[in-house]
Amino acid sequence: MFSYVNRSIRQLLFKNHQLVDLDRSGRKISSGGTPFISLLGPVTIPRLIDGEEVLLEWYPFVRRVELTRVLEAAKGVHGGQSDDFRALLQTNMPVNSVFALPGFRGKSEPLVRIHSCCLTGDIFGSMRCDCGPQLEAAFSMMKQEGGGAVVYMSGHEGRGIGLWAKAVTYLLQDAGEDTYEANVSLGLPEDSRDFSDAATVLRYLLNDTPIRLLSNNPQKREQLEENGQVISEAVSLVSGVNDHNIRYLRSKRGKGHKLPEDL
Repeated sequence: MFSYVNRSIRQLLFKNHQLVDLDRSGRKISSGGTPFISLLGPVTIPRLIDGEEVLLEWYPFVRRVELTRVLEAAKGVHGGQSDDFRALLQTNMPVNSVFALPGFRGKSEPLVRIHSCCLTGDIFGSMRCDCGPQLEAAFSMMKQEGGGAVVYMSGHEGRGIGLWAKAVTYLLQDAGEDTYEANVSLGLPEDSRDFSDAATVLRYLLNDTPIRLLSNNPQKREQLEENGQVISEAVSLVSGVNDHNIRYLRSKRGKGHKLPEDL
């Protein structure tokens, strides 16, 4: 996506060290390499945490998919034009984010939350899941510790199935299926999320410093470690338990999430 930004703007951002290209291991590419991820920032984002204003550092990042590669893959599509594929590409490239508290990049073993986006929970306060309360609790814990970051994965709605399909699964859940069964009923994976890009960006921002991962999901730790991010500790995060999401949480516990037995 950033490869389509006006050339003069790109040059200015690179000159000001506000835009960098990374390889798969999180190393900055100066010239001659193949960019894997483009990362922008930091952009200052004032936010209230526990009633106090905190100036977060926002780093949007996106996986690089060059238009030429898309066109090459689409040669079999009759009548495909570059402008059509450019529009398609831009509407289907999720821009993820790191929201870091001040001092994150210099902190030893910082607390990090990899948070999958949840429009219903994070934005509208739905009680059908624990996503919104987890996000708020994560920022609160990081503020208390004096640092940390939330990596917000925008393409992970419904464990990777998207918002429309997620809405359908809610209706299936109302009819008796659990959150995983509903995904499978639609012919979709139980969980198709990919956390490798988060590992790449963290390795760059922290220069391969170990993190403490704020998560109950062992798959997150496995994927991050498989992609080179060292994790010194997994820290539990249980928040927002209520009558509306108890079955959902018990289903997650049944899939290996580290949640209390007395849910």
